[in-house]
Amino acid sequence: MRPEATPILDWSHPRILSLAAEAGEPRDDRAVLIAAHRLITARIRPIYALNEKQPVSTTLALGQGSCSQRLALLEAVARARGIHTRVRGLLVDGRFWYPRFPRLRALIPRRVVLAWPEFLLDGRWVPVSELFGDLETLRAGGGFANSGGETLFDAVARTAVDWDGVTCSSCDLSGHVVADLGHFSSRDALFDRHGQTLCPPVRVSADLAMRFCRTGKEVCRSAG
Repeated sequence: MRPEATPILDWSHPRILSLAAEAGEPRDDRAVLIAAHRLITARIRPIYALNEKQPVSTTLALGQGSCSQRLALLEAVARARGIHTRVRGLLVDGRFWYPRFPRLRALIPRRVVLAWPEFLLDGRWVPVSELFGDLETLRAGGGFANSGGETLFDAVARTAVDWDGVTCSSCDLSGHVVADLGHFSSRDALFDRHGQTLCPPVRVSADLAMRFCRTGKEVCRSAG
């Protein structure tokens, strides 16, 4: 039985089902998720956006999404393939994003609620950080600097994204974690409990400003 759809993870939408079907044969759930991650990387252009409750079918239709929106899309594909998912809620220091937005620091909240996906694979919960391998192996990829074109969604494919300090290396991001909010059955449940990082009026204004900044080799217009 497939996991339930939610307002954000609306995996029963035909667009999501089509993407899920492209992720390969159901012989190996991990391989399916890796294939789905690569499809999303190739097809969904990374942008800066703050609407955590956007349905994944909308993200797929737009062909662009934030790091969090692309992670949600991966969760939805997993559920469409019968793989159970949950999220770990992390409250992250807003200064973690300063290198990415050097001229927009005033718009970055002091604390950011982050939904970090986990997938039930072979009877155990595997965080997206370890989808491409264990953290000790991935640490060879070097740390994630949260600057330039790479987002957390992209980084998990090449390096350890370590929120708990288990690698004791440049990949250790535990110093940015203000609080562990625990596990939730879905990102919907996390945001229903703790809310989105910004209230709607402020979020819309900040969202518009940050959309001037793009990942990749393009330069943030606000950096003048």
